[in-house]
Amino acid sequence: MDTSDKPEAWRRGYEARCRVLGEAYVEQAFAGADDFTRDLQDYVTEHAWGASWARPGLDFKTRSMLNLAMLTALNRPHEFEIHLRGALRNGVNAAEIKEILLQTAVYCGAPAALDSFRIARRVLAEKEQS
Repeated sequence: MDTSDKPEAWRRGYEARCRVLGEAYVEQAFAGADDFTRDLQDYVTEHAWGASWARPGLDFKTRSMLNLAMLTALNRPHEFEIHLRGALRNGVNAAEIKEILLQTAVYCGAPAALDSFRIARRVLAEKEQS
């Protein structure tokens, strides 16, 4: 993908997004974008990834751990699964994931934590099989 015409924050975001989610996933997201959704892909890349993830204040592992908790709190299972895979790429292990989700059970409620535990168990099993 030619990024020469994109702002610096977008380019930093694209690099961070590829590092966490994998280049194939990011390329697929852009390839699947159309006139209606392309601006959203650019927005997320520049602002969520370039202006937030690419900041120097926290490492990617810590950011991933925070995302797992926040996405559980927001009850966003699709995004939770995507970021769970990214968290594994960033070095978050199964024991840490379990502790994060147990903490969310207290503060976000058992139903939200149960959904995230179900997804995590499936994704971790898939990871073990590969």
